[in-house]
Amino acid sequence: MNPRPKLRSPPPSSVVISPGSPPKSLINKMPRKFTRSTLTLATTLFSILALYAFFNTFIFSDPPNNVSSVSFSRNYNTQNLKSVKVYMYDLPRKFTYGVIESYALARGGEKQSDDSLLKYPGNQHSAEWYLFSDLNRPSLERVGSAVTRVMNPEEADLFYVPFFSSLSLVANPIRSNNAVVAPVERPAYSDEETQESLIEWLEQQEYWKRNNGWDHVFICQDPNALYKVVDKVKNGVLLVSDFGRLARNQASLVKDVILPYSHRINTYTGDIGVENRNSLLFFMGNRYRKEGGKIRDLLFQLLEKEEDVIIKHGAQSRESRREARKGMHTSKFCLHPAGDTPSACRLFDAIVSLCVPVIISDHIELPFEDVVDYRKIAIFVDSNTAVKPGFLVKKLRKVSMERVLEYQRELKKVKHYYEYEDPNGTVKEIWRQVSLKLPLVRLMINRDKRLVKREFTEPDCSCICSNQTGILTTL
Repeated sequence: MNPRPKLRSPPPSSVVISPGSPPKSLINKMPRKFTRSTLTLATTLFSILALYAFFNTFIFSDPPNNVSSVSFSRNYNTQNLKSVKVYMYDLPRKFTYGVIESYALARGGEKQSDDSLLKYPGNQHSAEWYLFSDLNRPSLERVGSAVTRVMNPEEADLFYVPFFSSLSLVANPIRSNNAVVAPVERPAYSDEETQESLIEWLEQQEYWKRNNGWDHVFICQDPNALYKVVDKVKNGVLLVSDFGRLARNQASLVKDVILPYSHRINTYTGDIGVENRNSLLFFMGNRYRKEGGKIRDLLFQLLEKEEDVIIKHGAQSRESRREARKGMHTSKFCLHPAGDTPSACRLFDAIVSLCVPVIISDHIELPFEDVVDYRKIAIFVDSNTAVKPGFLVKKLRKVSMERVLEYQRELKKVKHYYEYEDPNGTVKEIWRQVSLKLPLVRLMINRDKRLVKREFTEPDCSCICSNQTGILTTL
């Protein structure tokens, strides 16, 4: 028997197998007359499977766990995301419109029979008005919000308490030189009594008692707002501007939300550039402050004689705001030293002015830090370094114009976060921040039900303290 003849194989370099083709060993084993059709079928099936895998992985898949909620929400239809259900209490009038009316009456206004005629007085703490107004808008106008208002409390995830606590602080008759100037025959108003009355009302509510207040949201933007009753509402989500006057067992970055003040000067509407910004550094505000604000007087002494630096003492007035607008719109850098508390509206005035903030406040907390990288829009200098003679101005003068333009570009990208009247601005972002607290709220509710109540000399693990270690110089 003749040995089986050996088949000559082509050189390896002459074999070309397209992606998706069956392996060569499989081709050699196929009957010759079926090879071409079988190859075509196999290639087609492989291609279909590859396309399916691609679309399933990258197009229709759930978002990966490491993608932030903000970046994902920008690229995904928000209607597919479950919004948090918020029930807003229908508080007695004296806690909302009644506060506005009391403020107006103390300043010579007239009593109104129609609440729609009452105007919330514009001030840096008007977030409470914007949030209240937003939840009162029709649902069709609130498309894209992270929270949905529900009218049935049984459906609610969170409960919003819309007490105008910051306005209540200043609703008393006007103070002049530490003396109260009360109009004749005007009704008296007491913020402390109103706070206590709010707690009395809340303690009668079924849903307040049900979970010990953990699922309730309070706005207390002024550092002194709700100061008399803060221990009774500290379980709730507090909407605050900073933690300057709050104890470690009352507030934390974990459970609460930092809000921006409303800016008080007009937004800069021009483009980025330094051509019309002839001043190096600008500041206008009270020179003398208490506590952490003592650094202001030191900075005045160091900077008031420096060329191309404008630093002025000024109280709140229309004329001061006009000067501040002009100064911030024509300066490259805007100084933000601590006041009586770590933050102030001046920072947000600078942001909407595209004036690079120079922050000298060692314990400041800033709003929306999960979406805003403040190192890209501001310069931070610790207090001890800032008061070294010549340091601050010398370093700012070394910042290149290209770097200033980079800061301005980033400021322009994020300034809508600080615009309360922008439909996609501050209010929408505040509600998103509140919605992110829901898992922690549920955790604390369940935890609270099983724990034995004890008195602690130190805060327990439910409170994580804010920045108490100062910041590093970034210049």
